[in-house]
Amino acid sequence: MKSTNNFQKQICVQALAISALLSSSVLASGYKIPEQSLSGLALGAANVAAVNGADASYYNPANMAFLDPNKSELQLFLTYVNLPKMTYTDNNASLGGSHDGKSKAENIVAPLLHFVTPVYHDDWRFGFSVAVPGGLAKRWDTSYQAMSAKKFSLKIIEANPTAAYKINDYASIGFGARAVYTTGEVASDANGMGQPVKMDMEGDSFDFGYNLALSIRPTEELKFAATYRSKVNLTLSGDADLNYAIYSYNGDANVEVPLPAVLDLAVAYTFFQKTTVEFVYERVYWSAFKQIDFNFPNESGNEATKFFGKAKPKNWRDSNTFRLGVTHQATDNLKLMAGFTIDKTPAPSENLAFELPDSDSKNYAAGFEYKLNQDMSIGMAYLFSDKEERNIATNQYGVNGKFTDGSAHLLNMSFTYRF
Repeated sequence: MKSTNNFQKQICVQALAISALLSSSVLASGYKIPEQSLSGLALGAANVAAVNGADASYYNPANMAFLDPNKSELQLFLTYVNLPKMTYTDNNASLGGSHDGKSKAENIVAPLLHFVTPVYHDDWRFGFSVAVPGGLAKRWDTSYQAMSAKKFSLKIIEANPTAAYKINDYASIGFGARAVYTTGEVASDANGMGQPVKMDMEGDSFDFGYNLALSIRPTEELKFAATYRSKVNLTLSGDADLNYAIYSYNGDANVEVPLPAVLDLAVAYTFFQKTTVEFVYERVYWSAFKQIDFNFPNESGNEATKFFGKAKPKNWRDSNTFRLGVTHQATDNLKLMAGFTIDKTPAPSENLAFELPDSDSKNYAAGFEYKLNQDMSIGMAYLFSDKEERNIATNQYGVNGKFTDGSAHLLNMSFTYRF
């Protein structure tokens, strides 16, 4: 059996792993899902200033004011997400590969919906979106990784009612409410490494925030937009089953973590009435995520909950994302789209662990939409997220190696109906 200090270290690792599941996987670089529609995925989410469908309700509600004033629009989507196996290779050759491992491949299906009403009295318009803005599924069966990340599953659903007001032909504003429901499950098991330490936790929460939007159109070709999604404090609560050496705990647990604010600044220009190029700068204010503090009833009276209940530093940094999208109206009925994204991770190396081995990434996307008639359209889009290798020197959570093969595949199919 390893020393008490090592036990404490592993407990801290597990607690940090849970904290990352409950927070960072919602909107972190590697596990946020900004692609919430056909054009959102095909353009790599570079569709803030020029978005011109019902998905404006989610991406930029101010743009709802510029849609066909006499029609409602409904968009239905199904997005498939594939996360291939990730490889970890330990830097310490003397271990003979005993700390190497591969995560399991994950497959996720997410249904989406966007709806916009016709214009009502005094140039008001309303929308509603059901989105899956983030999520995580990460499993490691290899013993070293299973100590802190045997299973991590996070599901997030957001209901987003919105409204827009058209100030004049050149400007509009929008706003909405965010109702976010989150469920998470965590399991870790250190028995494979000779430590009697095991954990299972489940929790959920229902939390609220808001979003704001502004659109300015100086000319028919040129469009500017700014959107802001507020910070949401996730107040997850549930049950914990903890085992630490001879100590155990089975009961309530809760934690509050920030879902950081996001600012998007976008500009789009249409050339020759057929080709629109859009650039989006995104800032995610992850510096609000400074630490995690789990709470258990009677925490001071149990050795297991003492370790899990200690505040854990995270000290994440604000992250930047740069998005470029191109839309080309090839024919009256066929629209082609492509996008490229550079996404920076907010996670510092000293706090990286196996539950969220995040890194900078580049995303490549393409898709099409075909108009069946004046009221119905179908489409398909694909995005590939290519994560950079990340080599971590020995940090406080037992990571001393290289993460490779990180990637994600997203496929979206859509149906649009106007009435």
